[in-house]
Formats: sequence, C-alpha cells, structure tokens
Amino acid sequence: MAAHALLSASSSERWMNCTPSARLNEKQKDVTSVYAELGTMAHEMGELLLRIFVGGHDMADIATFEDAMQVFQKSELYYEGMIEDVEAYVDYVKEQYNEALEKTKDAKIFLEERLDYSSYVPEGFGTGDCIIIADGEMEIIDLKFGTEVEVSPVDNPQLKLYALGAYEKYGFIYGIEKITMTIAQVRLNNISSSSITADMLTEWAEKEVIPAAEKAYKGKGDLRPGPWCGFCKVRNTCKARTNMYKGFHPPKDPNVMNNEELAEVLAIVDDLAKWAKEIKEYSLEIALKGEKIPGFKLVEGRSNRQITDSDALASLLMENGYSEDKIYKPKTLEGITNLEKVVGKKNFTKLAGEFITKPPGKPTLTTEDDKRPAMDSAEDDFF
Repeated sequence: MAAHALLSASSSERWMNCTPSARLNEKQKDVTSVYAELGTMAHEMGELLLRIFVGGHDMADIATFEDAMQVFQKSELYYEGMIEDVEAYVDYVKEQYNEALEKTKDAKIFLEERLDYSSYVPEGFGTGDCIIIADGEMEIIDLKFGTEVEVSPVDNPQLKLYALGAYEKYGFIYGIEKITMTIAQVRLNNISSSSITADMLTEWAEKEVIPAAEKAYKGKGDLRPGPWCGFCKVRNTCKARTNMYKGFHPPKDPNVMNNEELAEVLAIVDDLAKWAKEIKEYSLEIALKGEKIPGFKLVEGRSNRQITDSDALASLLMENGYSEDKIYKPKTLEGITNLEKVVGKKNFTKLAGEFITKPPGKPTLTTEDDKRPAMDSAEDDFF
C-alpha cells in the first residue's frame, strides 16, 4: 500500500480549516470503503488506457491492460458500464493532449506523477492523475469517481496543492505561467475547469498554505468543525463538533421566526441531520462491540417475515389451485441505471434515447452559491 502524507492534498480542506485534525486523525486506524476501492480500480483502469494512448498502442501496454481487465472483471465492484465511465475521463485527456499538440509539437503529458509540495507543506506530497504541458500552460486533471457530492475545481485546495507540486517540478523547465485545474467527475457528467496564474498560486501558498500547514504539522490551533468534517476519523467523537450542534439556537422572536431567522436554521439543518445520523450509527457500532452507553441498551429490532424457498412455495401454491398470475408480481422493466449497466451507457443512449425523458425536477431550496439557475416562480412552472 502506498504511503500517505500526514498533510495530504486530499485532506487539505480539512487540515487547512481545522489544523489539529491532522494529528488527531494520524492516531486512528485507516478504514477503507467500497467507494474508495472502486475509485482505486477506476484510476488504475484509466491509467492503463492512457498508457496505451501515450505509448502509441504498444502491444505490451495493450497486453498489460487486457490482463488487468480480467482481474477487474472478477471483482465484485466491477459493473458492466464501468469501462465506459472511465473512458469519459480518458477521452477528455486525449482531447486536451491533442489540442496541446496543436499548440506545440513539444507538448508533454505525465500520468500518475508523484508531486512534491514540501517547500510549502512539511513532508507534503501527492499523486497527480494527469498533467499536460504546452506553450507555457499546464493543466492538472483529477479523476473523481464519486457520485455523492459534485466537486468543483474553483478554489479547490486539493487541486491547488497538486498544481504547486507540478509547478515546483516543471514550472521552471517549461516556463509555466498559467495553470488550469480540471475535475473529471465522470459518473456525474461533471467535467469542469478553473484557471489561475502561477503567481496567484504561489501567493496563495505563501499566505494561506504555509501558516496552516505549520500549525497542522505541530497539531496546534483550534478545532473548527465545518463541511470538511465528512471524512474526518474523529468526527463522531469530536467535542468541538458536538458543542457546535448542542449549542445551536437560532435568534428568538417573541412569537415566530422571520425569514432572516429561518435562514440561520436552514444554513445548519442538513449538517445537523447528518451529524445526528452519524452519532446514532457510531453509537450502535461501539455498543455492538460491548461498550456501555449510560442510559441505553441493545435490543432486537423489528423484522419482517421472509420466504426461505420461493420456487418450492410457488410450486406448492400452484398444486393447490392458485394460478401464476395470482401468486407472482407482474414483470417490471429495470430502472435506467441498471439497464445502462446491462446494455452499456453509450449503447443504451443510442438504442433507447427516444424512450427516455427527463421531466423538471421538484422545486428545492438551496444556498445561493449553488450553480443551478434560480427559478423565477415555482408556482408558474409546476402548478
């Protein structure tokens, strides 16, 4: 297993905002997930496909990819349309590199490069999925395989640290002046970019990264809960996070809340609900390990009856005079996501496009920084 930096780029949003969290997380065991394992597989697949492209379709690269695919396809994580999802990232990289070659025949592409940004962050390093350099410009492309939250490249500290490492490595050699950072979140059809100058990047590093990194490396500073708590290993036992939610009280009007007071509640309600759910799950987990939680106990929850042998029961019922249409559910077509996995996303779109529609979504209240356009009138659009 590859080593991970204490102040990694992937956790930078957390340790830059909550500096003591790095050392607190260091003391906890690493826990993987199926989502992380799926992401690792997707990255390996993407790299192998790009090696074939960069290597001019060398037979050895092709053989390596084919051998790896046999292993991937045996994994429980692999699904039918996975290769097409990864190819969306690969196709984007190919397009960008070909455009770079049009600018200059000396364009460069680097895959899975170790990037050292320790000039700004103690022992800081990471791995860049893809780097393309041409004519004084550099693009950092980061493959994301998650589907829970759409990731933006704008002011993204992880991508900025990768960019710092790449600039340290290649900036002087190739005279880099402009840096583009791209998120390729292919399963959400989110391929988006943000650009800054090299001077802006290094200024950010000097003013924001260095001070935060010095505190984080020493375990200093104040615990500061926020949106970055999501993957923190101590989020369920963090007193600062608990105190934030326990101590939250919106301003009190004598009778009812006005819209400004309502806004304060809305700003925290999703995080509050998520925190409450995580606390319940964590408490159950430690209780199952035998730890006592004062005032609570483990009990057997409700359960539903189950059929142990569907075919045998169906045969018995039909022998006793009950017809198939009475004991079986009607045949139902699989949902779009499952059909895409069976048919393949590209082929499904080609075959089934005329049968698929996407009606307007239900009105949803969200924060003003959401990228979706505001609705003029929900009543006019939906009623």
